Amino acid sequence: MTVVAGVVGQPIAHSLSPLLHRAWIAAAQLDADYRPFGPADAAGFDALVAEGRADALRGLNVTAPFKERALVLADDVSDTARRCGSANLLVFEEGRVRADSTDGRGLLEALAEQAPGLALAGRSVALLGAGGAARAAAVALKDAGARVFIINRTRERAQALAADIGVEVGDETALTEAALVVNALSVRPEVDLAVLPADAVLMDMTYRPLVTPFLAAGRARGLQTVDGLAMLIGQARPSFRAFFGLEPPAIDVRRLALEALGETE
Repeated sequence: MTVVAGVVGQPIAHSLSPLLHRAWIAAAQLDADYRPFGPADAAGFDALVAEGRADALRGLNVTAPFKERALVLADDVSDTARRCGSANLLVFEEGRVRADSTDGRGLLEALAEQAPGLALAGRSVALLGAGGAARAAAVALKDAGARVFIINRTRERAQALAADIGVEVGDETALTEAALVVNALSVRPEVDLAVLPADAVLMDMTYRPLVTPFLAAGRARGLQTVDGLAMLIGQARPSFRAFFGLEPPAIDVRRLALEALGETE
């Protein structure tokens, strides 16, 4: 019987997750498929989760705007997902729904891959933004031992997130000692990169384009950069393990993703 998993969001046509997972499925020669689902609203999402409970699906990766709803519908919630306040991974088993968040693991894998010399423990990290993406990043970075500063245009949102996660609110002065600056906004942040230490690392959680204006400005300063595609692939690996019970095959899915994006390294 074909094992079916997928990714759900709205919009969903742009998602690279089916490309990644189908490549791994083919390489592992599994009787499985990974499909995109684009319900129009929360009711449609709820119906899809009900299909999972009925064993029609093995699991789902969840993206906007359904991550918070995914947490509400779950029977069992990981500590990470609870602290993030959302879930990007649902696994269905014997009528129950298990929720987890792999976004933070993806962020840390991206850093380990593209900035292997970066040590986070005891170091300052400036996190730009205070939305759902920033929350998942803050949890992972704090757990890695970093001192995390939330920088956001609306200070009240930064304060709420910092209080909830147990990190700090910062301003541009936090950049002067930052070992890492992570952009969790969907737009280019308005920060002065000239105040950063010479060995600071920049990361952008978006990957369209691969080298965002934020990363391009950092490279022009000679700073090391980490792109959002590495994070996407990093968060997909534990999802594949959860769905299919084995490690993703060691194939170059980044190359496939770059081709789909029309990008080069």
